[in-house]
Amino acid sequence: MIDITNLRVRYGETIAVDLREAIHIERGERIGIIGSNGAGKTSLVNALLGLIPAEGRFHVGVPRSEIGVHMQINSYAETMPVRVIIETVLGAPLRRLPLVQELIDFFNFEGSLGKSYRKLSGGQKQRLTLIMVLAMEQPLVFFDEVTSGLDYETRQRLIDKLISWYDARETTLVMISHYYEELENLVDRILYLEEGQLVAFGRKHELFRRYCGRTIITLANSPEHLPLIAGFERLVSPEHLLAVSCGDTEAEARLTARLREHNIDYRRSSSDIEIMSINALATWRRQNVKESA
Repeated sequence: MIDITNLRVRYGETIAVDLREAIHIERGERIGIIGSNGAGKTSLVNALLGLIPAEGRFHVGVPRSEIGVHMQINSYAETMPVRVIIETVLGAPLRRLPLVQELIDFFNFEGSLGKSYRKLSGGQKQRLTLIMVLAMEQPLVFFDEVTSGLDYETRQRLIDKLISWYDARETTLVMISHYYEELENLVDRILYLEEGQLVAFGRKHELFRRYCGRTIITLANSPEHLPLIAGFERLVSPEHLLAVSCGDTEAEARLTARLREHNIDYRRSSSDIEIMSINALATWRRQNVKESA
């Protein structure tokens, strides 16, 4: 579906994307693109869509007319009724668009059809764009920060809807998101960019094993907890957490027994995109330092 041998995007003298490793995305796969602000995520998507100039060898296996796109910013006439926006964009009255009506019911959007666009809440605006993107039933769909600016509860409801909608479909999805919990249940593979370069690309469980081990144990970061994890492999983690890698069941059993003995609350995980990404980045930076030395 998408093949990248190498790809470079420049803005003047600035190189925004510089991919030198081969990336292949199969039809029907679900890809999450992660990275910090300015990492090149949106520039990569725009290059694949042909919206900005790019150098290199890359190919998208469907024509632009068969690609659905949900971008961070979508502009519609502020005073136009929502029903008119949908019918104008999709080129037919709602009564002739049964799939759109199904999506309107799916997203509980019927009550918003008579409103003008400017009267919609942030969540309603996201639902409007999602309805129109999903209604096109394209084989390849890009989502750029689909829940940006929404509160946690609204974000979670939208993601649950997307998971449910695509569950039985063979659509290839490429989703940019800063919210790792959204990606845990929605995507198969992670493409991690930083400074326009590839940090890691692979299946979630493979990347987790590579950078974190078999399982991890996380607990609150406090001075009294540090002695309890002595002798175990500590991972890089957010400041408020201690994260420990358990390479086998024996190590996990010893650590959890020690924590239970001291009545310490902990969390066990065999899939954590946030911890994985932090340790993948640390590994990537160490490798870059070695190569530049």
